[in-house]
Amino acid sequence: MNAAPQGTEAPAPSTGLIRAQATWFIDQQTLARHQTVKGFGQDFLGYLQQLIPQIEQITVCLPEDDVPARVALAAVGEARRRINEPETTRLSGEVERVKRLARSVVALCDHHDTLTGMAMCLACDQPIGGDQA
Repeated sequence: MNAAPQGTEAPAPSTGLIRAQATWFIDQQTLARHQTVKGFGQDFLGYLQQLIPQIEQITVCLPEDDVPARVALAAVGEARRRINEPETTRLSGEVERVKRLARSVVALCDHHDTLTGMAMCLACDQPIGGDQA
């Protein structure tokens, strides 16, 4: 495999895009193939591993009694617990485990956006400015 030239790495996906992927997976009514579920599980683990330290870093700067920060840290704790859940051998069990990861992804995206004051357009996945509806 050839390495990508320096400076050509893809940008990290936005919380809106990550949230959309997780929400789509949660909403699926039929079981996907095992490899598909495994791929989503790896994606969601990676997203959680990115979001957890970001949220922790943001909350360090906030007062001890900041309620949104405390709630976000509780969600981080739940996400860590879900990260440590072992894979299952049954497809239906694995789908449920990956859906739990996806729910943590959605929650942490929401907390991240709340803590940073970011509002994203759900239609176009672009930040909404202060003067836009």
